[in-house]
Amino acid sequence: MRATTYLIAAMLLGTTAATAHPEMAVKDAHRPAADVARDADRKPVEMLEFAKVDHGKKVVDFIAGKGYFTRLFAVAVKPGGSVVAIIPKQVADRDPATVANMQSIVAEPAYGDVTMVAGLLDPAVQGADVVWTAQNYHDLHNAAPEIVAGANKAVFAALKPGGYYVIIDHTAAAGAAPDVTKTLHRIDPAVVKAEVIAAGFVLDGESKALVNPADDHTKAVFDPSIRGHTDQFALRFRKP
Repeated sequence: MRATTYLIAAMLLGTTAATAHPEMAVKDAHRPAADVARDADRKPVEMLEFAKVDHGKKVVDFIAGKGYFTRLFAVAVKPGGSVVAIIPKQVADRDPATVANMQSIVAEPAYGDVTMVAGLLDPAVQGADVVWTAQNYHDLHNAAPEIVAGANKAVFAALKPGGYYVIIDHTAAAGAAPDVTKTLHRIDPAVVKAEVIAAGFVLDGESKALVNPADDHTKAVFDPSIRGHTDQFALRFRKP
């Protein structure tokens, strides 16, 4: 009887702990004030739940930027998980401050197992449960056409079977011209779906948490009238 009681309690506590992880990550005292100020627009709790980020998982933050989500992942995967932050060499070369910032996250004892690498082909990326990229996918198009297919293929190879590839980006109008990735820094979600599915993934879910009907998709994402409040899509793909 006592063993059964302990088992039930452990199950309940385990469920509670898993559910609480996104909230714990958002409340982390080590987060910069500038990150906290963006929470209302970036919806971190909803996004971490959508991406199925949880304790014990290995999460790859692809093109991690200033580490807004890297910090959140580092808390959400504890205990037992790890985070790999990718800062591509091209970004590192033109923005040393981004590298220094990520190095400070890697060195923060409270965050645990965080590693910084330069690309998806680094061995540290392999065996991931989740590969995540936010507001970056359109930039792959701006680099070179072959980069997109190569990146999606590398993500597929890095993930465990059943792992998730989560893409968030600024929404372009349906059927928008290909150069919208350069002119407005947006992308049609239908284009993303087609490209990622072609790499072998299955579309597993979509979130409307970042939708903003007030954004008519005609302005560049840096336009002061819409910056930080763009209409965005969130897609979750699964490796079979």
